[in-house]
Amino acid sequence: MTAETIESHLLPKHVGMVMDGNRRWAKKAGFSNPGLGHDVGADHVADLLGWCTHWGIDHLTSYVLSADNIRKRPKSQVDHLFGILAEKLPQTVVRSNRWALHVSGDLSLLPDDAAEALREAERETADRPAHLTMAIGYDPHGDIVEGIRRAIAAGVIELDEEAITAALPGGPIKEIDLVIRTSGEQRLSGFFPWQTAKAEIVVSEKLWPDFTEADFAEALRFYARQRTSNLNA
Repeated sequence: MTAETIESHLLPKHVGMVMDGNRRWAKKAGFSNPGLGHDVGADHVADLLGWCTHWGIDHLTSYVLSADNIRKRPKSQVDHLFGILAEKLPQTVVRSNRWALHVSGDLSLLPDDAAEALREAERETADRPAHLTMAIGYDPHGDIVEGIRRAIAAGVIELDEEAITAALPGGPIKEIDLVIRTSGEQRLSGFFPWQTAKAEIVVSEKLWPDFTEADFAEALRFYARQRTSNLNA
């Protein structure tokens, strides 16, 4: 099974990315300001969108910034991340000409300029065929609570799994099939626990800026092998 011969029914419909290791990458690269690794990591998102497009994957969810990190990281680090959210990531999605942006998280935790840049990108890209959900100001319990609140507000009488799933923030397909985490950390850090309940997980030792298209293809091959095994079980 080569990189170019994975049958479409063996590919994940929805990929989740935990893009970790930006600061460690910058330190390793000799940057005096480790925060600059986040700029490189943000630029790398455009590559990720291209890889998904190449493989025909139309649903992608990425972990950008948790609510805990906003509250607990030093102000200088958080302010730098807010700048990236205001100036880099929304424009990356808009320039893709293919991806619709959805934000899952509490934008009230962000400065007004960053929150408005993200909302404007959501509005500008709303009618596009592929869907990128970014976890920003994200809290895993809050995500589930928000889904329940939305379902109730929509008049759902019976709160079953299907109703709550459909009401969760994000793109139209909620269930994540494959989660890829960079930097070697063996944990999900609260990454969409409801949506990843049945996901396969790949942990790469690569730091996010070093993660390549070949690494992405290898994760897809792993998923295809697991899918084949499950179908034949």
